[in-house]
Amino acid sequence: MKLIEELKKMDTASISDAMDKLGIPCGLLGIQAVIPGKKICGDAFTVHYVPCGMEKGTVGDFIDDVKPGQVVVIDNAGRTYCTVWGDIMTFTAKTKNIEGTVIDGVCRDVDGIRTLDYPIYTKGKYMVTGKERVQVDAVNCPVAISGVQVRPGDIILGDESGVICIPREKAEEILEIARHIEEVEQKIIAEVRNGSTLKDARKKLGYHSLQSKQEEGKDE
Repeated sequence: MKLIEELKKMDTASISDAMDKLGIPCGLLGIQAVIPGKKICGDAFTVHYVPCGMEKGTVGDFIDDVKPGQVVVIDNAGRTYCTVWGDIMTFTAKTKNIEGTVIDGVCRDVDGIRTLDYPIYTKGKYMVTGKERVQVDAVNCPVAISGVQVRPGDIILGDESGVICIPREKAEEILEIARHIEEVEQKIIAEVRNGSTLKDARKKLGYHSLQSKQEEGKDE
């Protein structure tokens, strides 16, 4: 999809600034790349986990329903005492051409993830299995990652700086604002390169209002 391709060209910082301007929370705090240098962008396939009760449920069979190019987004409520992703999930996701995985929690089998060069973003790594500790409660429902709502079909963008969630219905507007922000920042760099002070360059090009939340009904 063209929109996904164009968003993937952007970095999370510029998109985050654009979303600040629109007053939309987006940053998934604490979620970081397991493999350096990877970048992902795709529609969210959401998964919600809960602790196991009297009856034990499954942990990873949902992977069969994820489409190529989608990003698996797992809400494990930030749990770090057990994992919800390992080598079998990684191999299956890689084989299915899934774009990547984001977990509000931890993963394991990191050597295998690196060997397969699969993009995954988590809050850490821990070897203890999630079997009989947590189970899938629902898929393709709204979930929360680091306190930010992620809905099925929202766009997930991840790079070395972290991961953000872009509401699908606002994606084109966000992309346009982000491009403008990047353009202005490049002009500021050019001004400094040509001898300007940073203070003067920022003032000239309106840097200090670039990310400021715009008033409703008012275009800048």
